[in-house]
Amino acid sequence: MPNTPTPPSVAKQPPALLNAEVNVPRVDGFKVKGSVRTSLKEIADSLRSLSFLQVAQERDAVNAVYVESRDIRKAPYLFSIIKIQSDEMEVVYSIPKEIAPKKRKMDIVRYVLNILSLIEQSYKIDNKVLYQLIENALKEITETMSLEYSRLYTEFDGIKKDMDDLKRKVSRLTEENQVLLTKNYEIKGKSDELLLRLKTLENISDEALKVKLQTWISEHNGEINMAEFSKIHNVVETKVEEILNRLVSEGYLTSIR
Repeated sequence: MPNTPTPPSVAKQPPALLNAEVNVPRVDGFKVKGSVRTSLKEIADSLRSLSFLQVAQERDAVNAVYVESRDIRKAPYLFSIIKIQSDEMEVVYSIPKEIAPKKRKMDIVRYVLNILSLIEQSYKIDNKVLYQLIENALKEITETMSLEYSRLYTEFDGIKKDMDDLKRKVSRLTEENQVLLTKNYEIKGKSDELLLRLKTLENISDEALKVKLQTWISEHNGEINMAEFSKIHNVVETKVEEILNRLVSEGYLTSIR
């Protein structure tokens, strides 16, 4: 017993359009020579076993309609019609804008083959024409896939090159950053060393300050500018004054002008 035919892949209902506009799908089709082996009535009865089909028998033909979706006005949007006559089978189907025509044709061909498997005892078709139809559909879809593959590969190759460039930049920047970190550590070490030396100089001992004051006074004809001395030796004036008083009390200086 033949397998139950499966309908073409179902597309989603088209979205409602602004201002109630409707996209009218294209319509295409093909014909295949055939002949009735039993009767049109038996063919119609076989097709009625498929719940998704609407079957209508005429005097000289059987129509099998499959409506996959409807538009906003409830009119058939994604549909196919198979008209089986005594000498030929005619297939008409819609092609919405959102579905590639070659893919839609391939889906319809698969669908028709399933229908034919159901009625093969009652209806015979011209296999040469059918094979040619299948070959053309496969050729079209293969060409489309080749073009799509070529486009995708070109995009992939471009992206891969960009990624390789970025990796090289990241590697170079990482190396430069490591060098900068090393230099920064070296500079920080020198800075800490200089700060330590500066702190040592700032904390001048009283004895050293006495010597510096005596030297200054000797070199400046017995005079001293405390503000200038304090600035040069980084010592507060009160400290300078304290040491001067001590030098006087200890007899090292006899007069301070």
